[in-house]
Amino acid sequence: MTRILKPTATLIVAGIGMAALSACSSVAPSNVPAAYLQGTALDRNAIRVEKKTEFLEIAIHPQASEVSLADKAAISNFVSAYRDHGHGPLIMSLPASSANPQLAVAAVAEARAIAYENGVQYEEIEGTHHGEDSLVSEPMILAFQAYDAIAPDCPSQATIDYSDISSNNERATLGCSIRANLAVMIADPADLLGSRPLDSADPVRRSVILEKFRKGESTASTRGSNESGTVSQAVSN
Repeated sequence: MTRILKPTATLIVAGIGMAALSACSSVAPSNVPAAYLQGTALDRNAIRVEKKTEFLEIAIHPQASEVSLADKAAISNFVSAYRDHGHGPLIMSLPASSANPQLAVAAVAEARAIAYENGVQYEEIEGTHHGEDSLVSEPMILAFQAYDAIAPDCPSQATIDYSDISSNNERATLGCSIRANLAVMIADPADLLGSRPLDSADPVRRSVILEKFRKGESTASTRGSNESGTVSQAVSN
């Protein structure tokens, strides 16, 4: 005959105690929110990237016969900004409502010429028009897409109690100032969205460098006398 043994009260109490201990050990005591325990300090202080549209308006004066020097300089600076951090086409919009239609057309032609002189190809320029229903003379508009780097909102260090050692976890502020400084320094925030396509390699230059390397010659570019890094004697005396 098979006998079924019932657990004693002592064993039952011991089992309950072990289960309670295992449940407690799965949750580490911490005064830091759970979000701070996920990822890295830099992940928790990410730089956001927002798209924006840069605009330039060139007024079309009713009595003028050509674009002013000030307006030409403004167009040139705007084109330089497009070359520096612009994305997509350079928009040039002709006003459909203008008190000086001839100057409006000439202004667009002048803007295209300035853009080409600054290295913008014609296929990078997109023409359009605006102000069909406007009752006033509209300006010529230049525009392009760009991106802004939005730094994380770093809490003040004065709000941190550094004497609180109840937890060994990192503070929420760790890495925030690094990301804030990077957001200010980065040249083109669009780079944070992905890598730029690489230009094609120069096989001729590569073969020249490789041949110099095989001969044991220097692969550095030759400096001229006007490129010397020697400190001037005028400041060393």
